[in-house]
Amino acid sequence: MMRTLASILWRRLDLEGHDACLLSQSGGGQSLRGQALFIQDGKPCSVSYEVDRDPGWHTRSARVDGFLGTQELHYAIERLAGGQWTLNGEPHTEVAGLIDVDLGFTPASNLLAIRRFDLDIGMATPAPAAYLTFPELRLVRLEQTYRRLDEARYAYAALMFGYDEIMEVSPSASLSTIRACGKA
Repeated sequence: MMRTLASILWRRLDLEGHDACLLSQSGGGQSLRGQALFIQDGKPCSVSYEVDRDPGWHTRSARVDGFLGTQELHYAIERLAGGQWTLNGEPHTEVAGLIDVDLGFTPASNLLAIRRFDLDIGMATPAPAAYLTFPELRLVRLEQTYRRLDEARYAYAALMFGYDEIMEVSPSASLSTIRACGKA
């Protein structure tokens, strides 16, 4: 039986758009399901997503469906038992051994790693992830670190393609907005 843990609707700050998602739990793990609606490169974009996690908050799979302008989007991401990853059935050795997926069009997928880490205030941890770039839709390795700032906030720093970006993340029971704080 599925039990709802949290839901949220938030407005994007970097682009025109919104995102809504639902985090649920069952004996078999957790599920994050949502819908993002936004403008990308002047084109309307509608993307539904689902991330399936095991009881230890490790990614099992993710699904992305929707459209960007007139292009239909259908992507299936799988983390296989041996730690290998596939995108639409094609292996991606660059992300082998990673346990988190990070969907490049929504901050919601960051919450999953934050909940697993459950850091104490002042603690930090590396959190590399299999990152689905957007709008390119490639699966690449993303080096990132989470640091618990205080009771209500995490700092999230991701080194992506030579660019450092620091974000603030709330780990509260409800999914919360992630906002850009500046550059490292």
